[in-house]
Amino acid sequence: MSANWSEIAYVLAAALFILGIKGLTKPRTAVRGNQLAAAGMLIAAVVTLLNRNVVSYEWLVAGVILGTIVGALLAVRIQMTAMPQLVALLNGFGGGASLAVATVEYLKLVAPETAPLALSDLLTGGAAQAAAGADLTTAVVASGLSVLIGAVTLTGSLVAFGKLQELISGQPVGFPGMKFVNALLLLGALAGIGLLVVEPGRIEVFWAVVALAALLGILLVLPIGGADMPVVIALLNSYSGLAAAAVGFVMGNSVLIIAGSLVGASGLILTQIMCRAMNRSLTNVLFGVMAEGADQVDADEVYGGRVKSAGPEEVAMLLENARRVVVVPGFGLAMAQAQHAVRDLASELEARGCEVEYAIHPVAGRMPGHMNVLLAEAEVPYEQLKEMDAINPTFEQTDVAIVIGANDVTNPMAREDKGSPIYGMPILNVDKARTVVVVKRSLSPGFAGLPNPLFAMDHTLMMFGDGKQAILDLTTALKEG
Repeated sequence: MSANWSEIAYVLAAALFILGIKGLTKPRTAVRGNQLAAAGMLIAAVVTLLNRNVVSYEWLVAGVILGTIVGALLAVRIQMTAMPQLVALLNGFGGGASLAVATVEYLKLVAPETAPLALSDLLTGGAAQAAAGADLTTAVVASGLSVLIGAVTLTGSLVAFGKLQELISGQPVGFPGMKFVNALLLLGALAGIGLLVVEPGRIEVFWAVVALAALLGILLVLPIGGADMPVVIALLNSYSGLAAAAVGFVMGNSVLIIAGSLVGASGLILTQIMCRAMNRSLTNVLFGVMAEGADQVDADEVYGGRVKSAGPEEVAMLLENARRVVVVPGFGLAMAQAQHAVRDLASELEARGCEVEYAIHPVAGRMPGHMNVLLAEAEVPYEQLKEMDAINPTFEQTDVAIVIGANDVTNPMAREDKGSPIYGMPILNVDKARTVVVVKRSLSPGFAGLPNPLFAMDHTLMMFGDGKQAILDLTTALKEG
């Protein structure tokens, strides 16, 4: 295939990537956006294989077969409730792939006899040939940055996966001076890359950079608690894109540079959105101090016997006369897999002439868009999903707000208690509804470890129990009533 045609194809692929990301900004167009981006990646992969001097397809075919099997199994077996863990793992895979490719390219460049696999021979005709017309310094810097970002993404994503899967503690884990250690690790890795520019053949320095970056990824994510996982996942997604872009410079592949840059930029934008939604700064995220806060609050002082519980029949009586109901989903809905039960309850209310909407907080759940994904699976109409800024002014006109497992994102302490660790975090103003029904297993705190004064307010009723079963019982009581 001629160079001109391949560049045209790469431009087409890049355009499809851009259109795909644009489509992913709205639930209604997300599926089409995903398809467009996938088509762009298919074009890029096919053109690359046709345009390069491929010596052997055996490894490529084996990778395609293995990847197809693993991807199919994940698609079939992974539950929607485990989607945050899967996203974290996929981010790690992206970082690991960039790390592997950059490592092999560097070894082929400075010490061909040590390369474990001649990826360059398979795809680009050899690193030495690729570097013949390129600046060696640029190649070494790009390889070093690819390795640095890729290793941080890989190990950081694995730690995030472990926290989300509860293989390790979801609470912040750290030690005094951790920020200082992280800064030293980063500076050490950058210094190693600088030394490689001066002396490219220092393979031991290269492996030291890999080790420092891998340790940095672990220590960056360990001190971050479960409540902050949406920010972490968005940031790691950005890292994986930046690593891919750096690998594109190493391999001289323009479409990889474009795709990686798009993912990196969109991930950073999403990270900033998540930070704003949690009243965090990007510096806090980068240096792992997100979990720091003020003194803890005594739950007995907040609740003090003021919590009122109610059964499905009592809540059904409230809903019978309600003209407007807002459902506030949280991680409890995901854990109970209650999205379909909630959709059935909404259908019953709508059949009675009640208006039903869903209040979506940007960081509800454990990944960006977690609630949107779950409710879309239950075929909740897109127009009923309302973002925080749109729904908050309407709570005062809401007859009943039904909160399902959303704790921190509805906690009035964020507005009223200046000593609270979550003070300043934008929340859903659920407490302004005429009646609030909270579906929760117990009064246990959310990820922030704080009691929620909403549960003890005069107009709040608690329905204790499993989220799915409670909603099913409520729907039954409403039908019988």
